[in-house]
Amino acid sequence: MFQLPKTCYIGLALSALAIPAAASEMFASDSPWMLGDWGGSRNELLEKGYDFTLGYTGEMGSNLHGGYDHDRTARYSDQFTFGSHLDLEKILGWHDSEFQLTITERHGDNISNDRINDPRVGGFTSAQEVWGRGETWRLTQMWIKQKYFDGALDVKFGRFGEGEDFNSFPCDFQNLAFCGSQVGNWVGGIWYNWPVSQWALRVRYNLSDALYAQVGVFEQNPSNLESGNGFKLSGSGTQGAVMPIELVWSPRVNGLKGEYRAGYYYSNAKAQDVLKDNNGQPAALSGAAYRSSSSKHGMWLGAQQQVTSLASDQSRGLSLFANATVHDKKTNAIDNYVQAGLVFKGPFDARAKDDIGFALARVHVNPGYRKNARLANQAAGLDDYDNPGFLPVQDTEYSAELYYGVHLADWLTVRPNLQYIRHPGGVSQVDDALIGGLKIQSSF
Repeated sequence: MFQLPKTCYIGLALSALAIPAAASEMFASDSPWMLGDWGGSRNELLEKGYDFTLGYTGEMGSNLHGGYDHDRTARYSDQFTFGSHLDLEKILGWHDSEFQLTITERHGDNISNDRINDPRVGGFTSAQEVWGRGETWRLTQMWIKQKYFDGALDVKFGRFGEGEDFNSFPCDFQNLAFCGSQVGNWVGGIWYNWPVSQWALRVRYNLSDALYAQVGVFEQNPSNLESGNGFKLSGSGTQGAVMPIELVWSPRVNGLKGEYRAGYYYSNAKAQDVLKDNNGQPAALSGAAYRSSSSKHGMWLGAQQQVTSLASDQSRGLSLFANATVHDKKTNAIDNYVQAGLVFKGPFDARAKDDIGFALARVHVNPGYRKNARLANQAAGLDDYDNPGFLPVQDTEYSAELYYGVHLADWLTVRPNLQYIRHPGGVSQVDDALIGGLKIQSSF
């Protein structure tokens, strides 16, 4: 038996308060904020260029069957987001200029860490995507954006993560394999997604109304990942830079929205080889240090397209999506990843704002990385998986998720979900896992 954390009860209590009322009142179902518009002052501030937000995301995961440890339990993790967006044209008269400041706080536990994945090697995906990068406060966004030439050129500078602009993808699913920028999930040592920020510059040029190209330069500084450096602003510890470039096309197919992305990233910081030493021999056997490469690189493709709609409401209908990433085999544990799925919005007339999502993903381990694990076991004289010193050999992990999003109010959506993971962490000896989840997304 287990007891749900207090934060989970808070989410359930909020859902009970989602009753129809005037949009300006607290808990109004058609208001974007749980706390309403503060007696009208919130809308007045918006008109003057001040937008303040407080968001909450909570995720519960329970190992219903299988996994590394069959002892059933439930875990809860969550995140608070405190943000302010300033329209500097309205406030200071700076034409086409805006400023964003966001602070986040995360805490909780993840069911994947010891129940689903073998702790000796960990996993690739996470059943609770909101968990990660430390239980701490962080400066997640602090940037200024300026547009030029009637908006054709868009320049953004400050502190933010790569996935905010490059390889971007929504985060309605609870499994990390279907949430947010996927490049950051497979090269997380150099590409830092939300909530981590670093000094960065992004330049975007709109080639047409439906097509733009963008390039960025991001500080590659592993010290930004440390829990005690959530508000670090100095560049000490910087090892190099990550430079992504991307082309984004947003056509309308039969009047329906679509978005297609193709990009490439390059890191000029040194990266460690996954297999060989400086003499070209397997480091696990020679005992020498793994050799360094002068760079690291990869690419991505992404597509989202609405394919059906209702004549009465174009926001309702079926959308398809797919994502793929490819990475440097010399230096990265994951050499490729693919994912595809669908989302149906407004499945029932009585529940026009609900949504249903289903997705599948495959994460593939670099053959050189697998070989290194086998040789490490050989050098240690170990061949028994149950031996605590044995290094599990990782290969391919498959994930699936099905969710139903209950739109209780414009400020509250609750998404119960089921996840299935085959070979968690890419370890064939770990039983396939079935996970029950619950995701709460709310705006105060």
